[in-house]
Amino acid sequence: MILAPTKPSARRLATVGLVMLLAGCSVPTVSPTPSSSPLPTVAPLAPSFTLGPTISPSPFGCPTSAPAAFSGTATVTMTTTFGNLVIKVDSALGANAAGAFIALSRCGYYNNIFFHRVVPNFVIQAGDGTYARWPNLNYEKMGSGGPSWTIPDDKVTTAYKKGTLAMANTGNPNSGSSQFFIVLSDTAFAAGTTSYAIFGTVTSGLDVIDKIAAVPLGGEPVIDSSGTVTMPASMPLEPVIITSTIVATP
Repeated sequence: MILAPTKPSARRLATVGLVMLLAGCSVPTVSPTPSSSPLPTVAPLAPSFTLGPTISPSPFGCPTSAPAAFSGTATVTMTTTFGNLVIKVDSALGANAAGAFIALSRCGYYNNIFFHRVVPNFVIQAGDGTYARWPNLNYEKMGSGGPSWTIPDDKVTTAYKKGTLAMANTGNPNSGSSQFFIVLSDTAFAAGTTSYAIFGTVTSGLDVIDKIAAVPLGGEPVIDSSGTVTMPASMPLEPVIITSTIVATP
């Protein structure tokens, strides 16, 4: 299970998106009593989109072991169904996390992965290429996947601010890999938090992360004997998908 930090609230971080999905990852927080109320009918707000190419051999190749630490800076343009995010990746913030993110962005690993966690005023999270790749979703395990390798933790030397890009982990040391989150507010994290390696910043597209954070969300998860599913409070009711990532270096 790959976790972003836990917000000091009863709302859970585990989300998977869309009315037909069930969250497959939970966090150790107290949730309200589930409700069996029917799902709301929500008109799609996201524009139509075209999926990116499926992962295939590339000049870089998707890594089968932990990528080398990155050195220097790079710009990653991440196209999503809600608009483009321009991200400055800086090895001075977290060389190991930056190395993993750059390598996976270059090889197309993030193509067609969707943001499976949305917590307004806190974080949005994506990067599960095993169980959250559109349209082949495994909603029972969503949020728990990623490469077979992990990376060493980076020391956090700066505060989490709106637009900060950081590496999610399982809560154990050296357990980050592909999943990342973007911070939605300057006040989302308590001062002194250092649990999640910071490796970049959104330099253009803060309005896009705000749009993603504002998507309609569902209700608490319930599975009855017929298999009917309702949704966690933090689950998007429409697709928020990464369709491509382009890496440029100075």
